[in-house]
Amino acid sequence: MIWSGRFFPSMGIGRIDRKGVVRSGMGWVKRIGESERVRGALCWLGAQYIRLVHATGRWEVIGGEEAARLWDQGRPFILCFWHGRILMMPKIWRKGVPIHMLISHHRDGQIIARTVAHFGIGWLAGSTGRGGGAALRTMLKALKAGECVGITPDGPRGPRMRASGGIVAVARLSGCPILPATFGVRRRRTLSSWDRFAVAEPLSRGLFVWGRPITVPADADEVTLEHCRRAVEDELNAITRFADERMGCSPVEPAPPDGEGAA
Repeated sequence: MIWSGRFFPSMGIGRIDRKGVVRSGMGWVKRIGESERVRGALCWLGAQYIRLVHATGRWEVIGGEEAARLWDQGRPFILCFWHGRILMMPKIWRKGVPIHMLISHHRDGQIIARTVAHFGIGWLAGSTGRGGGAALRTMLKALKAGECVGITPDGPRGPRMRASGGIVAVARLSGCPILPATFGVRRRRTLSSWDRFAVAEPLSRGLFVWGRPITVPADADEVTLEHCRRAVEDELNAITRFADERMGCSPVEPAPPDGEGAA
């Protein structure tokens, strides 16, 4: 449930099939990313690309009333979205409101962290897998301090669009609501990565969609936690499908429940 992986997807790179799926790898980006100077330049370019896509497009927001209410009241919440919808999510966030994304220690994760930093977004290094206890404590500390946190509940390696249980554990212990969100865009390319990373293109219509808030009772037992986890997964899949269909794109399908086809 962390941000990690492919972030500089399609800038004239690779072969694209008839469905707009980029088939070539990103090995050259990984190689030049070993240079600190080049890595910094890539992060800056990534941020400028996001700004370009947003500035040249026509973007609509649906269902943002609950997020606006919590922002206005200064109340923290847990933002969640699928790993494949990372690209435009910095633009869904209100400027000046503190938020920290849980991001991998891996090199790719650090590229993402430095890129979103250009939008005033902080980051918490860690993973809910290995060393997950430390990440959980760090997120709880931020939420208790009144700051929001962001999680990709299917990251960092899938299964695609299947929520892990970590996000509901954070919500239960913090008492903060989970707000699902996503984006869709009329002109996009889809990578062949495990998360089917959506690459929004400039000069296009776009749509940000917020889902209904999900709360987890402090006394939730295992059955209730699983019910809440499934609610997060179902809501994210519903709004992501809605956004894609509204923009006239074929929806990205979740991986099978048993995890087959996640890669």
